Amino acid sequence: MIKAITFDLDDTLWAVDPVIELANRSLWDWLTENAAQYTDRFILADLVEGSEMRRQLLERHPEISHSVTLIRLKLLEQGMLQCGYTEFEASALSSQAMDVFIEARHQVELFAHARAMLEGLHARGFKLGALSNGNAEVKRTGIGDLFDFQFNADQVGQMKPHPLMFEKALEHASLQAEQVIHIGDHPVNDVEGSQKVGMWTIWVNLDGALNWPAGQKKADAEVTSLDQIDAMVDKILQQAQKRIRF
Repeated sequence: MIKAITFDLDDTLWAVDPVIELANRSLWDWLTENAAQYTDRFILADLVEGSEMRRQLLERHPEISHSVTLIRLKLLEQGMLQCGYTEFEASALSSQAMDVFIEARHQVELFAHARAMLEGLHARGFKLGALSNGNAEVKRTGIGDLFDFQFNADQVGQMKPHPLMFEKALEHASLQAEQVIHIGDHPVNDVEGSQKVGMWTIWVNLDGALNWPAGQKKADAEVTSLDQIDAMVDKILQQAQKRIRF
């Protein structure tokens, strides 16, 4: 029987783009005020995914490619040094700038029905876990009280769809894969990744905006609104009971 349900966070329980936009603005405002030599030389785009600075950094430090926090921190430190700050100043300023970014990173606006849905699952006795490639800590959002555990790429050293994060969740919860449903918006990182360890899957496709990738095994269920998740959990429970029976 199903004992636990794990959730992706970004673009599953809240929209990530406006959160990152706010966090980037907050970071840049702080840097402009406290590290003007940096903002005089660089632009915000140098810090984001796809920039040449980021590409070069990951060529030199592939061991941090799983960690969005370490990547940004090292980009800041590298830039500070290039601007003439001492190693001590570069480390201190970069750390403070990241604190500003992370604080804003947690000012999330939940999708419609998110909290009510989680409250319902929690009340039904399911263990709830968060599994994220990002650097949001669920305990710092408005739903942290409903979650029993969280793992992210920083902690485990690998990003989804690598199986390690899912395996860590199973080990922590002392459950078999067939006792867990994973819910997320990404067909590969969430659905395919959790399928490969044997979990049940629900694809969050809000408003039906996306088409399922051709040739890929479908999730066990799909929802276009978070208030549909409870019914899909019941559907999977019925399927799980049939497996046990036969």
